[in-house]
Amino acid sequence: MKKIVLLISFCLLPVYGLAQEAEVGVKDSTLCSDTLRIPAKDIEPFDDFRFIINDAFGVGEKLTFTLGWKMVKAGEATMEVAEVFDHDDRPVYRVRTLARSFEFFDNFFKVRDTAETWIDVEGLFTWYFRKKLHEGSYENEQIQIYDQARGIARAHDTAFVVPRYVQDVLSSLYYVRTQDLEVGDTLTLENFSKDKCYPLEVIVHKKEIIEVPAGKFKCIKVEPLLKSAGVFKHEGTLSVWLTDDRLKMPVLMRSKVVVGSIYAELTDYRIGELYEWE
Repeated sequence: MKKIVLLISFCLLPVYGLAQEAEVGVKDSTLCSDTLRIPAKDIEPFDDFRFIINDAFGVGEKLTFTLGWKMVKAGEATMEVAEVFDHDDRPVYRVRTLARSFEFFDNFFKVRDTAETWIDVEGLFTWYFRKKLHEGSYENEQIQIYDQARGIARAHDTAFVVPRYVQDVLSSLYYVRTQDLEVGDTLTLENFSKDKCYPLEVIVHKKEIIEVPAGKFKCIKVEPLLKSAGVFKHEGTLSVWLTDDRLKMPVLMRSKVVVGSIYAELTDYRIGELYEWE
């Protein structure tokens, strides 16, 4: 089940603010430089955020997947755009995911993993990310707070310098879904996880027709590549099939590993309503 959770980390998996008065440790994690001691309030903010047209997803969208290894169906996962709400006077999408093992496998290795990301409606970048893992006897929670106006992310009581419009691993998928994907292209995104920034390359491979329990879809196959081996130990390859239309809805995710192949395939879906600008 741990491999299954890794498979969906790209696609599935009162808030405190960054310190404005006290000094915080700021680390340029992209360049891996020494920690700097500067007041966060002394970093000049900007408000000229980007605007990205999104006609791929909206509030109410819910995707349901079956998770499996080889021929064994081991669990289920959902991805849902739950609502839009205001965060610091900006509208954000609240996206939630849940991965859970089926009742039979709960007796051996119970999985109840949740994740939540707040995605800026206009610029499609991250403001907040929370991941809570419950896998067997292992439990862990991670929270990341993003001050995009100052280029800072906070995790584990430490602030890190991050690139503008940096993403968490979950919001990355929703950003990719809004992009024009042409066979042969490679998209590069800046991601932040725990205490590191790293480039995430998404290679657009080819077009295929994919049939899953939810139906038959014309798809475009993409492959996300983590260039930094220090972030995740990614064994094997990860492939994601998105519908070849404006929705770019994920219908199949598959990872080939030493012990075989694990997958997440779409079993049910509900299309959301696009955000209406006033």
